[in-house]
Amino acid sequence: MKPSTFAKAPSLEIDDILGNLDLHIIVCTGAGGVGKTTTAAALGLRAAEMGRDVCVLTIDPAKRLAQAMGLSSLDNTPRQVPGVCAPDGSGSLFAMMLDMKRTFDEVVEGHADPERAQQILNNPFYQTLSSSFAGTQEYMAMEKLGQLRVRAMDEGTWDLIVVDTPPSRSALDFLDAPARLGSFLDGRFIRILTAPARGAGKGLGRLAAMGFGLFTNVLSKILGAQVLTDVGTFVAAIDTTFGGFRERADETYALLKDSGTLFVVVAAPERDALREAAYFVERLRTDGMPLAGLVLNRVQAVDDPDLTSEQAAAGAQTLTELAGDGSDAAAKEARLTAALLTLHAQRMSLAARQKHLADRFTAAHPGVPVSAVPALAEDVHDLEGLRTVGTLLAGSL
Repeated sequence: MKPSTFAKAPSLEIDDILGNLDLHIIVCTGAGGVGKTTTAAALGLRAAEMGRDVCVLTIDPAKRLAQAMGLSSLDNTPRQVPGVCAPDGSGSLFAMMLDMKRTFDEVVEGHADPERAQQILNNPFYQTLSSSFAGTQEYMAMEKLGQLRVRAMDEGTWDLIVVDTPPSRSALDFLDAPARLGSFLDGRFIRILTAPARGAGKGLGRLAAMGFGLFTNVLSKILGAQVLTDVGTFVAAIDTTFGGFRERADETYALLKDSGTLFVVVAAPERDALREAAYFVERLRTDGMPLAGLVLNRVQAVDDPDLTSEQAAAGAQTLTELAGDGSDAAAKEARLTAALLTLHAQRMSLAARQKHLADRFTAAHPGVPVSAVPALAEDVHDLEGLRTVGTLLAGSL
């Protein structure tokens, strides 16, 4: 099944994208379990072997990227993948896996003096916020992307960053969660918590503190006194760094809208995954963010498209009836052929269903380029497997 069969969708020209030196960020996004990590790694590898200096940032908790790239482990520091370059020796590939808490710690350490930073890092509420608060992973993915881009511009370490977005409930969370967390940290609740400390000792401050006392009594009953104490201590310690959270989220959000960024939406040929992809395509258009196109992963390939599912099923039934309970060589060969025809019929039916779903997507989003990647016989677990995926993405096989 080729992309051109999908309601006349244009082809997603991967090599033209990777070879565009004005492009500095590729964001791979889509529903969970559709192959974003493999796609991001394959794009990074192919770009590096075309001569570009690439850093792949993954947020995949399965940690398959390290194994596929032949590294013992990935952490919050970009590590070079050995032996990856273009034939002329140019190009390089670095990879890293987001450590959400470590990235948050770096933000605190970079925007507070050592004593205050240590107070924040030791605070129980901060430790919960930095490791499990809703939206923190997405915010920190954006934060790390911003850090990598700044480093690339300052040091010239790499000219292309490929981002594998978090495995969120919704692909939209990657865009929405940073703003939500920034709003929380800069928002009304935080200002209320910090108001007494800022106004203590003044006439209005004393009145505010009295009102705050009533407010905290209620919260203590709901949350527990210790939790509220931890929150208050955290707020008092981090107050001077609040402005930076929202500002950095806004800066990275603007970076995603820049002409040097492209989004690649990744989906499987399944109803839910394509529905999620459709939502994201519309969101990108609404927000004015640059869309490269759709990568449709795990498309069922068929060896003989001229033999229909109905013909194969009918042939399998005929051969099964002819073989009966026979035990001679001819009967065994007939049963084997019938099994192969049944498998072909199943694959043809699956391919037809996938084509129907893909055609619905491309008909609803005309002009969105598509690259279809056939389902592989086994999972990708090494560089050679990633090269194969990259070649398929580019339509070279």
